[in-house]
Amino acid sequence: MKIQSRHQLHSNLAEINITPLVDVMLVLLIIFMVTAPMMQTGITVKLPSAETRTNPSSGGLVLTLTKDRYVYMNNQIVNLYFLESRLKSYFFNRDKKIVFLKADKSLSYGYIIEVMDIIKLAGVDTVGMIVEQKSRQ
Repeated sequence: MKIQSRHQLHSNLAEINITPLVDVMLVLLIIFMVTAPMMQTGITVKLPSAETRTNPSSGGLVLTLTKDRYVYMNNQIVNLYFLESRLKSYFFNRDKKIVFLKADKSLSYGYIIEVMDIIKLAGVDTVGMIVEQKSRQ
């Protein structure tokens, strides 16, 4: 009789109910599916608008200037004092030296000229501006 009760005890413990585990996992999956798109953040810049639209060509570097006067190079913040050396190292041994500025429209003209001067001092041949296209009415 004792042998049967031990066998019965082990078989009851071996069967774990996984239904609550599956329920929790499905809820977590839904939470991650809903929140994942919200976690993708970029650099927010309100571009000025113009009738013609410029798109950066392949091979050109895009520098982003935010309204808080932060300079981003390849989505990494760069100190303005080190921008010239970073640009020189980026364009070292490259034939085309093209930079596109993606500047917030609230920035002052003087600040943008200051950044463009640093870009030219780094030996960049062509500097372009990225703008939004005006909607024609």
